[in-house]
Amino acid sequence: MTFTNTPVTRLVVLGLVSASIGASLLDIKHYAYILINPHLYQYGQFWRLFTYQLCFTNSIEVLFAAMSLYNLRTIERMWGSRKYAFLRTKKSFLVVTGLITSIVPPAFMAVLRPLAPRFFNYMPGGATPVIFAVLAQFHAMVPHMYKYRIATSDAPPTSEPFSGLTLSDKSYQYAIAIHLALLQWPGSLVGAAVGWVTGYAWRGGLLPSALVTWRLPGWMVGLKTQRSSSEFEQLRRRLEGENGGAGAAAAAGSSTGVDAGGSGGGAGRQQQQDADRRRTMGQQIVDQFREAL
Repeated sequence: MTFTNTPVTRLVVLGLVSASIGASLLDIKHYAYILINPHLYQYGQFWRLFTYQLCFTNSIEVLFAAMSLYNLRTIERMWGSRKYAFLRTKKSFLVVTGLITSIVPPAFMAVLRPLAPRFFNYMPGGATPVIFAVLAQFHAMVPHMYKYRIATSDAPPTSEPFSGLTLSDKSYQYAIAIHLALLQWPGSLVGAAVGWVTGYAWRGGLLPSALVTWRLPGWMVGLKTQRSSSEFEQLRRRLEGENGGAGAAAAAGSSTGVDAGGSGGGAGRQQQQDADRRRTMGQQIVDQFREAL
């Protein structure tokens, strides 16, 4: 139970924890949330829309967010790091959902604010909307392994019908995420709802194509640059040349009447030399020890 094969999840968890601790140490947590009024209405600080998800403002939220992301690392393993981070069939995921959830939840709060100015004025900091977008993928893709019941009726044998709650092995993961969404409601709850809807909208192809066709280069997610077709073509020609040279030597030996055993031995030695040239240094060292033993 580690971050094996999930470098993006590990990076996100470490980034959120480090940013949250840094904001506390540097006393800049007042930049990590949004007050619709005055931050947006009076001061026009719209840059907060793109920074409020970078860190949380209290340790409890950091803990539950890290636990949620750790539980959702299965999505990265199913898609692969590049697909999970930035690409899935030419469709961005974390980038697109991060941009959408940066703007839509504060916009909802601004729309609801006239109903209760003090109740819908605060948008808490943290990546809760993005976490719920990933949770939507987890809900749709990962099946439950087992179910269990918490009964409130008498134990069998009894004539009373069963009454109680049926849960699965995924229930505790939903419970952690729901607790995170309720820590600073209604703002965190609005962000969680928008993230969940965005995740399912992305999955169903309901987002505009202009948002989902953009992609990042592979080197930005730690992938090596793919070799060009010319390099593979040169390798193919070299291998074909070696095979053709060995076949021509064998044909020449048979046509000149050279002893089959001698020619066979020469061809075998030539193939062994070719194999030795193609072996790596590690393979050659292992073979040396094998022959000594």
